[in-house]
Amino acid sequence: MSGLARPRILVTRRIPEEGLEILGRFCDLEVRDSRLPPSREELTSLIGDVDGLLCLLTDRVDEAVIRAGRRLRVISSYSAGFDHIDVKAATEAGIYVTNTPGVLTDATADHAWALLMAAARRIVEADGYVRSGRWREGWYPTLFLGASVWGKTIGFIGFGRIGVAAARRAKGFQMRILYYSRRRVSPELEGELSAEYKPLEDLLREADFVSLHIPLTGETWHLIDEGKLRLMKPTAILVNTSRGSVVDQTALVKALREGWIAGAGLDVFEEEPIKSGNPLLNLENVVLTPHIASATREARTMMAVTAAENLLSVLRGEEPRHLVNPEVKAIRPLEEVKLL
Repeated sequence: MSGLARPRILVTRRIPEEGLEILGRFCDLEVRDSRLPPSREELTSLIGDVDGLLCLLTDRVDEAVIRAGRRLRVISSYSAGFDHIDVKAATEAGIYVTNTPGVLTDATADHAWALLMAAARRIVEADGYVRSGRWREGWYPTLFLGASVWGKTIGFIGFGRIGVAAARRAKGFQMRILYYSRRRVSPELEGELSAEYKPLEDLLREADFVSLHIPLTGETWHLIDEGKLRLMKPTAILVNTSRGSVVDQTALVKALREGWIAGAGLDVFEEEPIKSGNPLLNLENVVLTPHIASATREARTMMAVTAAENLLSVLRGEEPRHLVNPEVKAIRPLEEVKLL
């Protein structure tokens, strides 16, 4: 690259240094020094003269932003999901879109189980009870009775990488494993996990625990609505570590208040961050975390490295490991986006 201008990259928030270091060897970086996502106006103003964008799932990269990226060649998302990006508009503009699936699988599966166990055994309620000084009676037989997990039935809605990883953990609890997905997994994997494919309605009726692992699409928006919640057992617990809008949150609040289901563990919400007046905050039978399912040091560092490597691959004219829109190659071949 002697004598050649280095590609310019906009990073919308500070990511782990390992990723920035990889990019900084070959590119000039502009890293926003804020924990808040940029507004559309700010992002539109910043993106005009950059060759690559490294964004987060809370950054709305819509058609207007993409049109403003006059030199933009690649959008690398620091996330597994990509519903925050207008992939169609990017593809039409010849912009490569990448993501970071796989590296956060185990962290997210672990967190789904943390929410499940916390909701089943009322951990958050009990912790608050102890800390507030209300625990004065010592041990007694009905104090914070919860639900047993061992040997129960768990249903996974979505059975990709994360759903399968969470199911492997369920085997350790000797649970009956049900799953619903657009496509059945192989007979070999079903046999390994002792997993039974079920229609969605049957899964909801039979499961003691339901864990969501699906992307947000037009088909999955409010997939779990009032009708689906009413199918569940009154003793059942719903866990969501996928996307907030796959659940009708208004219907879920009603279900939790009126006892259609026993509880929920939520890491994602229809509106993030959740506002102070949200009725979920006043319910004791729900465990809430602030979209941290992938928040282990190992996973977040690997996400940064993967996002950086995806971006550099495109600028080198090489197909990235995780390309969301392979059809873009017919519109703008890799050799035409090469800068490194």
